[in-house]
Amino acid sequence: MTGLSSRRHGGFTLIELMIVVAIIGILAAIAIPNFVRFQLRSKSSEGKTNLAGIRTSEESYFAANNGYITAAISPAMLAAPASRKQNFVDAGAAGANFNTIGWAPEGQVYFRYAVNSMGADYTADAQADIDANGVNQLWGYARTSNGMAPTLAGLLLCPGVWDTVTSMANLPNQVGPCDGTSGRSTF
Repeated sequence: MTGLSSRRHGGFTLIELMIVVAIIGILAAIAIPNFVRFQLRSKSSEGKTNLAGIRTSEESYFAANNGYITAAISPAMLAAPASRKQNFVDAGAAGANFNTIGWAPEGQVYFRYAVNSMGADYTADAQADIDANGVNQLWGYARTSNGMAPTLAGLLLCPGVWDTVTSMANLPNQVGPCDGTSGRSTF
């Protein structure tokens, strides 16, 4: 014999293929939850970014008109906030809406927004259920003229930005989560 019968000719064994499939499965088990978490974090940033835009628009309006505008919850929905994008439709009456302050988001939004104003103070809120777990994320901005804890409640029930030290939503003049669970998602 010339030794041809002891040589292996091409292909993979079943064991080798099973090992490769197992490795791919382990990598997918690690990567998919991280991908979902990054995706939810990206969706969540929409609320914070748009609140900063609302704040800028309100301050510009105040500089020109010496007052802030209350804007109705927009887009208005009959049910709880959706976990998918929707068209932004300004639901407020003329002169008391986002259009009055010159703010509108580009394209569709996950969050719904509202502004409540009284005198030299106002709150701007954003609310959504981006991970469809039945728990709303609340982001807010509470402008206070005296720098003290906000006293004006938001239309979407955001009393101010969450302070991890006091475990209360009492931080003024900054954009942030309204409660201890906003900005976090459960899987």
